[in-house]
Amino acid sequence: MVILQKTVGQVVKEQAARNPETEAYVYPEHGIRKTYKEFDEETDYLAKAFIGIGIEKGEHVAIWSDNKREWLLSQFATGKMGGVLVTVNTSYQSSELEYLLEQSDATTLILGEEFKGASYIEILETVCPELATADKGQITCANLPHFKRVIVMSDNSYPGIYSWNEFEAFAEGVSDIEFEERFHSMDPDDVINIQYTSGTTGFPKGVMLTHLNVVNNGKLIGDTMNLTERDRLCIPVPFFHCFGCVLGTMAAVTHSTTMVIAEQFEPKLVLQMVQDEKCTGLHGVPTMFIAELNHPEFSSFDTSSLRTGIMAGSPCPIEVMKKVIHDMGASEITIAYGQTESSPVITQTRADDNIEKRVSTVGKPHAGVEVKIIDPVTGEKVAAGVPGELCTRGYHVMKGYYKNEEATKVAIDPRGWLHTGDIAVEDEDGYIAITGRIKDMVIRGGENIYPREIEEFLYQHSSIQDVQVVGVPDPKYGEELMAWIILKEGEVLSAEELKTYFTGKISRHKIPRYIEFTKEYPMTASGKIQKFKLRELSVEHSRQAEV
Repeated sequence: MVILQKTVGQVVKEQAARNPETEAYVYPEHGIRKTYKEFDEETDYLAKAFIGIGIEKGEHVAIWSDNKREWLLSQFATGKMGGVLVTVNTSYQSSELEYLLEQSDATTLILGEEFKGASYIEILETVCPELATADKGQITCANLPHFKRVIVMSDNSYPGIYSWNEFEAFAEGVSDIEFEERFHSMDPDDVINIQYTSGTTGFPKGVMLTHLNVVNNGKLIGDTMNLTERDRLCIPVPFFHCFGCVLGTMAAVTHSTTMVIAEQFEPKLVLQMVQDEKCTGLHGVPTMFIAELNHPEFSSFDTSSLRTGIMAGSPCPIEVMKKVIHDMGASEITIAYGQTESSPVITQTRADDNIEKRVSTVGKPHAGVEVKIIDPVTGEKVAAGVPGELCTRGYHVMKGYYKNEEATKVAIDPRGWLHTGDIAVEDEDGYIAITGRIKDMVIRGGENIYPREIEEFLYQHSSIQDVQVVGVPDPKYGEELMAWIILKEGEVLSAEELKTYFTGKISRHKIPRYIEFTKEYPMTASGKIQKFKLRELSVEHSRQAEV
């Protein structure tokens, strides 16, 4: 494989020259449609605005909103002028925002006005009370020594904050020559993006990704999906996460594919977009696909235009995958696996893989990506069929964690191997199955149990919509299993009935001792289930069950 030595800006210009009249992006909710020629012009203009407002090459620009048009344009505009885009989780509150802005040394924050009823302006004022009396672009915040300026994705006026129109006006003071000089000063190995790990455990770490990381990963993702300028990809996953801004926007832009964008996920809206825009691809985490398939009006929508897409972000239940292929019609849908630290995709199923491979594995490594599975204790490579930790090496491995050399050394060994912390098994054909996290593995009476195996078994039950299995401490066996079940609407099932269902079908030591029914799981904003919170709840419930 030839690694592309290109910057994000070069990719946009190439696609605009190649397919100028192909639609680059569509916002059906707002009636906005722009071609690749217009997209290139818009992002050039916004890149000039970033230069004009004083953003230097390598300066950190945080962005905090749902999938607004301004977010999309800012991603590619900073890529054209050398700013480093720091993505902020849409669910963050004041302490989390303060941590990220301080840890990332962000000088600038671009933000939406609100998200799901939470005022981002008010949250920011809590973090930086000096904003109320500050001059625009001259913020001095005691808690954030690097912080200078705020831009809102709105034309409304707020103290100390540039409106979007005021920000864009800075472009007028930047010449074409000045812009060209900045554009051509960038190197593919320059950091373009800092993404904070989702924080399912501990404090989030800032993953530094380069032009080379995200351009090549996006290109290979799209190649594996057989994307072309004739495809239309529906993107309802959040931009702040790798799924949105690499598997989504970068995979699309590297192939002149049209992006059909939802500002926020809502299952009926997504189904409507797929139907009306004749989308050929659809992205989502399993919980999104489950919500779409189980929507009461699902059968009234025409999703026959679908061909491909990606299900990723967390383990993909086999039964859900089958329904996406058969009921939605996405016959070539792929599974992608990876993590933010690997740009993010390491392995992906192929469009022509048989259904067995596509529902039971996460595919094979991308071209240019090395993978090995090791014994997590000895570090030795294990044989095919033996579980171990998946490690990877290649162009896609992050530059490191920002200002955290110690964590970087733990994640990437001296030979350049990124240790994922995921338990994997490779079959004789080179296909890889992820069986859990090293931290999720449950050891019951000396037996290693992988919760994923029990989850997949339970997904086959006709009454179950979703299931998560975790370990809880036990004085006799060390750990016991607890299953959290979401039932399909209208279904009734008892814990005793479920335990009977297990009998004779799965080893006794794998049958969960505790079974709880719930309506929802604790989730991150990117749709990942927070198993550490489930474990905390499980410990409390198991204690109560023993009383």
